[in-house]
Amino acid sequence: MALVTFSSPLLKKDVTVYAIAGDRGTILSIAEKNGIPLPFECRDGNCGSCLIEVEHLSGKVMGEMLTDKEKGLLKSLGKLSAADIERAEVSDISPSYRLACQYIVRDEEIRVKFSGAPGGA
Repeated sequence: MALVTFSSPLLKKDVTVYAIAGDRGTILSIAEKNGIPLPFECRDGNCGSCLIEVEHLSGKVMGEMLTDKEKGLLKSLGKLSAADIERAEVSDISPSYRLACQYIVRDEEIRVKFSGAPGGA
């Protein structure tokens, strides 16, 4: 089981929810199921409006690997460097910035930060 804590100025306080690890649910779908107002537009990793910052709380870093589409968009937004990509691909260390529509929760404890403005983490 995964614990996901959502943190945003849009929320009165942080909200922690349980997510079933491995059910292929993205952060965006978990937010929707739990009434968390995480902004999004396309659901496909094309627009960047669901940009989030992920903090690993338990020491486990297990996030789903970056898709090519996500790599390109995060690089264009200045949120991902070549070194970040190398760490992700070689050492299996997920970068801090991700797209909520692409990040699939695994057995981990994370804090998901988002500003509430589309494309702002």
